[in-house]
Amino acid sequence: GILDWSPTYLEEAKGFSVKETGWAYFAYEYAGIPGTLLCGWISDKVFKGRRAPATIIYMILVLITVLVYWQNPPGNLWVDNLALVAIGFLIYGPVMLIGVQALDLVPKKAAGTAAGLTGLFGYLGGALFANIAMGFVFDQWGWDGGFIVIVLACALSIIFTAFTWNREIVNLRLQKEHNETY
Repeated sequence: GILDWSPTYLEEAKGFSVKETGWAYFAYEYAGIPGTLLCGWISDKVFKGRRAPATIIYMILVLITVLVYWQNPPGNLWVDNLALVAIGFLIYGPVMLIGVQALDLVPKKAAGTAAGLTGLFGYLGGALFANIAMGFVFDQWGWDGGFIVIVLACALSIIFTAFTWNREIVNLRLQKEHNETY
């Protein structure tokens, strides 16, 4: 919803010019590159291959920056830009880790199916919801209604990821035992 609706939101609700909106959108997109790399590194090195802790940390920070982006009054271009850059930096890491975590959580013979399903739901469901459903929400309940949906989606992603916390620990322990056997 942030990606698809930011240009319109910045112009309508925040008073950005077309040029300012373009630069903000550009910065949002490119902030995702280092954010994704750092998220992967954190999940590999800091959390020793566990994806849930990195995803949850990133999503809590996404939730906070979405609230700042939404609640910041019009006219504070730097705050809006920084919040948008922070969202871009933070959101692509969990998006990437969804696929990686799906591969980590299933047996090797189901890896292709897991990757395919996460891709299917991510692209079709995500694109459909972000474009059509969020457009409907914004039309019916305004920007506030849309941001409430986005905040709830962040909270649900944190909750659902937390359900995988213990499964990752079990899988890593089993993998370690398997590697020591061979």
